[in-house]
Amino acid sequence: MDSNILIAHSRSRFDHAVSKRILKEKYQNKLIFTYNEGLWEAGPMLVSTLLSCSKSESVILDLYGNPTKITTSELLNKAQEHWQMCMELWLEEYTKLINQR
Repeated sequence: MDSNILIAHSRSRFDHAVSKRILKEKYQNKLIFTYNEGLWEAGPMLVSTLLSCSKSESVILDLYGNPTKITTSELLNKAQEHWQMCMELWLEEYTKLINQR
């Protein structure tokens, strides 16, 4: 096999891996949102924490470890909506990236 073909293939694989990593970092940052003077990261950890709260109002730690009083159902709904929106956009861009290969 020609070495130029091997080099071109390895570069395209490397470029794809870098693009995938950059896309992940982009959407990890977009998962952060504000609610009731706190910063939150939408995701399974936050949703699990909120589902384990038995009270309608709770005090939990935000992204930076600050105790914040929240309405559990409101934050849960906002976190789920934000998570789903970001995941759909991420999937859309990821699919385009995969199809470029």
